[in-house]
Amino acid sequence: MNSSNDQPGYGSGNGHGGNGNGTTRGPIIPKSPNEALKPERVPEPPRRSKKARSQLVIFLNFVMTMVVLVCIVVIGGLYYMIRTFQDPGPLETNAHFMVRPGNGLAEIANNLERNGVVSDARVFRYVTATYLRGGETLKAGEYDIKAKASMKDVMETLISGKSILYSVVFPEGLTVRQMMLRLNEDAVLEGDLPAELPAEGSLRPDTYKFSRGTKRSEILSQMHAAQQKTIDQIWEKRDPDLPVKTKAEFVVLASIVEKETGKDDERAHVASVFINRLNKGMRLQSDPTIVYGIFGGEGKPSDRPIYKSDLTKQTPYNTYQIKGLPPTPISNPGRAALEAVANPWRTNDLYFVADGTGGHVFAATLEEHNANVRRWRRIEAERSTGNAAARGEEVVDGQPDGDDAEKPPKSN
Repeated sequence: MNSSNDQPGYGSGNGHGGNGNGTTRGPIIPKSPNEALKPERVPEPPRRSKKARSQLVIFLNFVMTMVVLVCIVVIGGLYYMIRTFQDPGPLETNAHFMVRPGNGLAEIANNLERNGVVSDARVFRYVTATYLRGGETLKAGEYDIKAKASMKDVMETLISGKSILYSVVFPEGLTVRQMMLRLNEDAVLEGDLPAELPAEGSLRPDTYKFSRGTKRSEILSQMHAAQQKTIDQIWEKRDPDLPVKTKAEFVVLASIVEKETGKDDERAHVASVFINRLNKGMRLQSDPTIVYGIFGGEGKPSDRPIYKSDLTKQTPYNTYQIKGLPPTPISNPGRAALEAVANPWRTNDLYFVADGTGGHVFAATLEEHNANVRRWRRIEAERSTGNAAARGEEVVDGQPDGDDAEKPPKSN
């Protein structure tokens, strides 16, 4: 028996103190409870290489970190701006907003915020700038902004240029002075009118639309250009047998027709009466020419009738006294009156008088005309004004009768 096999702490089997695979094991040393509770020694971490400790690498890492942070901030900011740009705006009710000519994007954005149309001028300014292409701008004008309109809605409205339109109306037959008065009285139009009046008959009666900020002189220029274009077009298509030989005479006669009747269906008939009179060398004997000779462009007061004594007043416009046409138009004729003179009806009528219904009754002879005038005066008997009675003067209307009416010359 080998006594060495009985010694504690040694392995057994092949007599080499191994674990059976040739590996030598040390002796197992038991630990006390206190020693077992002590932490084992942790090995030191591997030391960083010199390359990892390079200042360049540290800087690049910092840069990459900042780039990531900036990207996050930019993306967040863009998201906020886009959402704000598209969200409903702060307006509680519809409102008007004015873009003045020459206003830049920054000024418009600030005015929008100041007027409570948008919540953030900077968002509106910067996002709108990304939409504008090829010199596109926000158009000047006055706009109707809907309640809760988003910044995008506001931008699209201002880009469209569809501003609020106002209008000023000039009926046919007004004088230049009366038209200028209407332009001056319009509270939306801006600027002064020229001190010198345009020529009578040179402005087209019509309805003119404009946006806030438009100058009065701009409307006046439009009226003048439109009338000249209309006159030129109609003059080119006139009846070649007309006794008026120039465009100036053409407009003068059209202005008289315009003042004699407001009915579309009888303008060409009235024009034929004056054409026939001119062809026969008769005086036109038109009441509106008397009025213009007395009152000029101011017009006759509505309560002032034409008295029989007015027929004899000597003015350059009184066609009861002068032969041919007056020196200038007595109003601004519209298209219908110009077309009526350019292509009048072919009739033998030389007279007309009011018929009591807003129109006229026509006659080719003085006898017929006198009968028509008597009929009209019976209708008008109850309409005589107190002023006329007080002055002891007779009120006349339409073509005169009896001795006052010019007879056509006898043909040879």
